[in-house]
Amino acid sequence: MRNEVVVQKLIGYIEKIMNYCIGKDYNSFIADTKLVEACVFNLSQMGELVNKLDEAFTAAHREIPWRSIYGLRNRIVHDYEGVNLNLVWEIIAEDLSTLQTQLMMLLGK
Repeated sequence: MRNEVVVQKLIGYIEKIMNYCIGKDYNSFIADTKLVEACVFNLSQMGELVNKLDEAFTAAHREIPWRSIYGLRNRIVHDYEGVNLNLVWEIIAEDLSTLQTQLMMLLGK
């Protein structure tokens, strides 16, 4: 049950980020500091949640990049060499939709 709740929350964070970025491109993204901060915050929250999943659950679903999600959280929270906004945008523009689909499949949706 706990894993399902975490996955639902992850999907919620993805939906927030995707809604924030409707109609945006990289230049408009980086020009809007509030948008950047909102997206970075939600990505870091996703990393926190991933760490709460059962190890057996993540091992059973290796198609999802759990470690990368948590690793991004570490980079954001600890600000290792600054947050790479190009990487953040690539994740938003190229990866979140796929991740959302994968997570929804885990819930049978």
